[in-house]
Amino acid sequence: MVDGVALHDAQPHHLRRWMAGLRTHRLAPRSIALTLSAWRGLYRWWGQRGEVAHNPLDGLRAPKAPKPLPKALSVDQAVALADQGGLPRAGHDNEALRARDSAVVELLYGCGLRVGELVALDAAASARSSGWIDRADRSAHVLGKGGKRRSVPVGAAAAAALERWLQVRATLARAGEQALFVSQRGARLSASQVRARLAQLARAAGLPTRVHPHMLRHSFASHLLQSSGDLRAVQELLGHANITTTQIYTKLDHQHLARVYDSAHPRAKRK
Repeated sequence: MVDGVALHDAQPHHLRRWMAGLRTHRLAPRSIALTLSAWRGLYRWWGQRGEVAHNPLDGLRAPKAPKPLPKALSVDQAVALADQGGLPRAGHDNEALRARDSAVVELLYGCGLRVGELVALDAAASARSSGWIDRADRSAHVLGKGGKRRSVPVGAAAAAALERWLQVRATLARAGEQALFVSQRGARLSASQVRARLAQLARAAGLPTRVHPHMLRHSFASHLLQSSGDLRAVQELLGHANITTTQIYTKLDHQHLARVYDSAHPRAKRK
């Protein structure tokens, strides 16, 4: 029954009132959408059996679910994670692996690379390279989404970590391996291996959240925007085709400012 009306006899206005009731009871938009989807299937099945003349849910749309904001680390957390990459760890006390992990974290956080762009980097530029790092002018050249190439500056910390890794890379890499970052077996490091390694580093650093590669990209964008306020520059560095994609970081920046205000302004104190 819907508003006292049998389901077979329910009309669109009955179901609109019912959906409004769900919102009144604070059911999440996604939950409402899933419920409507189930009901549409029921009415479609009844229609196929000839039990209803029409589907009263046709044209009825579920409320839009708000897009979750990307999760970013604080500056202190990002620095702690970057520092953790070069520290000895139980079961992983290998100089080459520590140097590699440090360079991986520094490039993800310091350059805002996608994990796919990172693992596609080659140790040297060639006609077949998807990406490489020019050590002379300290820039990373990557092939992003949609086959769009971009260049990103490599900061001092990332450049230093990269040099440390290149000094020991040959102890892991197979002969003739083109990849900049390799696994313990000497082959190109995979995105899943980077994700697993980051999770281990985050636990070792005592971070309260699970860290994944894209979180470092979010952190790069959020911290850069907090410092510079230059949305267009952040868009270029991230390789976003549309600035509306980048604008989500202004909300993260607002959240940061709100936290600073709440903790520091005398009129923000709530009784």
